[in-house]
Amino acid sequence: MIQLRNISKKFANGHVALNNVSLDIENGEFVFLVGTSGAGKSTIIKLMMKELELDSGMILINDKDVTKLKRSQVPHLRRSMGVVFQDFRLLQDKTVYENVAFAMEVVEASQKEIRRQVPMILGMVGLSKKSKQYPHQLSGGEQQRVSIARAMVNGPSILVADEPTGNLDPEMSWEIMKLFNEINQRGTTILMATHDLHIVDRMKKRVVEISDGNIIRDEKRGGYFSENQNR
Repeated sequence: MIQLRNISKKFANGHVALNNVSLDIENGEFVFLVGTSGAGKSTIIKLMMKELELDSGMILINDKDVTKLKRSQVPHLRRSMGVVFQDFRLLQDKTVYENVAFAMEVVEASQKEIRRQVPMILGMVGLSKKSKQYPHQLSGGEQQRVSIARAMVNGPSILVADEPTGNLDPEMSWEIMKLFNEINQRGTTILMATHDLHIVDRMKKRVVEISDGNIIRDEKRGGYFSENQNR
C-alpha cells in the first residue's frame, strides 16, 4: 500500500530531515507517526504529496512510484490518497458543499457524480445540515470535518493526516479521532503524523517514532506512554 524505500531528504540549510528511511504500511492499517518537531514526520507526508522532492530513494503508493509523477499528474494522486491538514486549508469563499465538490472537480468528476457523492460524504462526517454554510461560520472541529470529507470524497484507499487535531481542544480532538477510526474500520489505510501522544496512547494503533530523520521505534500495536515507561 505505502512503501518508503531508503528515502533521504536534506534541506538547503543543511538540516537532514530524513536519513535512508524505509517503512512499509499495509492495506487497512492505521499508523501514527510520532516524534518531536523537526524529526521528519511532516517531511514524509510532503514527499508523498509531491510538495517536496526526494534526494534519494523511492516512494511507492499502490505500487506506483510517486517520485516520478509529473506535476500535471499530482492532482490525480488524490484519487488514491486523501490528505487532511492541521490548518484545514478550506476555501473561504466557498460553502461546505462547494469545498468538498471542488476536490472532485479537480479530478474532472462529472456533475452527476458530484451531486451524488458530496451529500453522501457530508452525511458520513455529520455535516449534512451545514452544507450551505461558509468556513468562517463553522467551529474548528466542523472545519476539520469538512477537510476530512474533502479528503474522502474521491474514495481514496489511503488517508494521510498531518497534525489533524493540532488546532482543536481535547474533547473535539477525540471526536475527530473517532471519525478517523470509523473511516479506518471501513477499510481505508490511515497514516497520521501527530504530537498528541495522549491520543496515540488511547488509540492503541501501530506507532512509528522518528528522531533526527531516523525511525527509532516501530510498535505494531500499542500506546506511546505505556510503551516508553517499559523501556
